[in-house]
Amino acid sequence: MKLVSPSAVYKEQYITALAEATAHQTLTTLEKLWENETFDQFIQRLAAQERGINLPTDWVPATTLWLIDQGEFIGRVSIRHRLNEELGKINGHIGYFIRPSKRQMGYGKKILALALPEAERLGLAKVLVTCDEDNIGSRKIIEANGGVLENIVDQGHNLPPKRHYWITL
Repeated sequence: MKLVSPSAVYKEQYITALAEATAHQTLTTLEKLWENETFDQFIQRLAAQERGINLPTDWVPATTLWLIDQGEFIGRVSIRHRLNEELGKINGHIGYFIRPSKRQMGYGKKILALALPEAERLGLAKVLVTCDEDNIGSRKIIEANGGVLENIVDQGHNLPPKRHYWITL
């Protein structure tokens, strides 16, 4: 099991995971291809985001890595190189996604564990990781990886509160 840079080698598996996410209404956590974008262009866009090139307004550079187990795409992790106001309130430094068919198998705990040394290599000394108050699975994943609860933030808009955890690297 390892984290790898996004690659066209996993194109079919990524597309299948994207279909799973859509069917489970979790599409927003797995990035989709833009209209008329090829998979190679998608990979190039992710690489550009890591370098801070052509970022949408209010985005920060982020490293995207894919969790591969025995040659299979399992999920993705995004490590944001710094926080802005929105990330500091809602999303934090690290966000991860495990495809629905691979959940509750320990992959969430593993992807976060593998992401922490990557965040340290980016120069981060500690990372903010958040989850919805009602997401018991993510709470357990974050706490198992050393997350210390700082606070619980109201998101408004009838959304569940966000739990803010810090992990020292």
